[in-house]
This record gives sequence, structure tokens and C-alpha cells, in this order.
Amino acid sequence: MAGTDNPGAPRVGEVVEATSTSFVAQCYRLYDAPPLGSLVRSGTPPLYAVVSQVSTGPLDASRPVLARGEAAASEEEVFQENPQLERLLTSRFDALIVGHRVGDEDRHFLPPLPPRVHSFVHICCPAEVARFTSRLDLLHLLLNSGVPAADEVVGACLRQAAAAHADPGEFLMAAGKALAVELASDLPRLQAILRRVAP
Repeated sequence: MAGTDNPGAPRVGEVVEATSTSFVAQCYRLYDAPPLGSLVRSGTPPLYAVVSQVSTGPLDASRPVLARGEAAASEEEVFQENPQLERLLTSRFDALIVGHRVGDEDRHFLPPLPPRVHSFVHICCPAEVARFTSRLDLLHLLLNSGVPAADEVVGACLRQAAAAHADPGEFLMAAGKALAVELASDLPRLQAILRRVAP
């Protein structure tokens, strides 16, 4: 994929719904979604997004999941005795779009169009994460996304991004300052998020 640091980064699913601000991806394997707060990319040229919710449920919404393990000794045994479950269940994740790439430049604002349905979704490699989060403009989009538990998403994103930087402490210090600017009029919210990213 042109313009990315690691075109061979793990592909975890495909876009099945998309809007200008977010998309939903279906995972190829059950329970194989990226963790909350992960930076992922989709499309060509790539759009970048942060995982904001992970869900697992029936592939067919008209067929609700039924408990099957009353006599089972373990959760693994439930799947061993019901191998069809792998085909009846699916894991999906929602991702908030936080930027895109044009040529060799990252743009830290919404792209003109969302990713196409069936675009592949890749987990960003550490080098991509460090590069994209070297600027913290994504915080504005995440904080104002209006999704439930947005502050948890911000905290998870910053913790994961810090691990990709050469100096995690310096990155978190810069993130704390950026958050202080964004939330200057909401001190309780600022303090709550900082507690989630404290090393």
C-alpha cells in the first residue's frame, strides 16, 4: 500500500459500514478484533482510525445467541461440541476516523470521503503509530466524537501510542499538555483522562 510504513501489517477485517466520521469493520476471525484504542488504517490512500468499540454477536441478527454450556466443563468445550458457532458468530469493531494520508503527508483531520465498503482494515505497525501520533490533533476528534465512553477510548489510544514512541514518558507529557488545552474548561474530565494514561 503506497504511502505507509508497513504494507504487510496484519489485516484483521473489512469495512462493512462507513460514514464520514467512522466505520464498522467485520473481523475475519472470531474474537480477533484490535484492542480498544488501537490505531488502524483502511483504504488507498489510507485513512486512519481509532478503535472505539468491539462487539461479538450473531451473524444473522434474527437468530439470537443461545446459552449452550450448561453441561460443559470449560468455554473451550462449548466450541468443541458446537463447531458451527464459528460460522454463526462474528466479531466487529467500530473505528473513529482521525486522519488520512496524502502522498507522504499525514493529514490530521477528516478525509473528503469515508473508506469504501469491503476496504481492508489493517492494524498499524508501531512505526506508523509513532509517526501519526507525533502530532496530537487526533485528540480533538476523539474528545468531540460523542461516542459512549469517549474518554476511555482516548485513554486507551494514548497508552498504546506511548508504547510505540522511543520515549513514552515524553509522549505522555506532550499528550497531557494537549489534553489540558482541549479541556481547559472541564477540569474534572481532564483529570479523569489523565488518571487513565498515567504510567
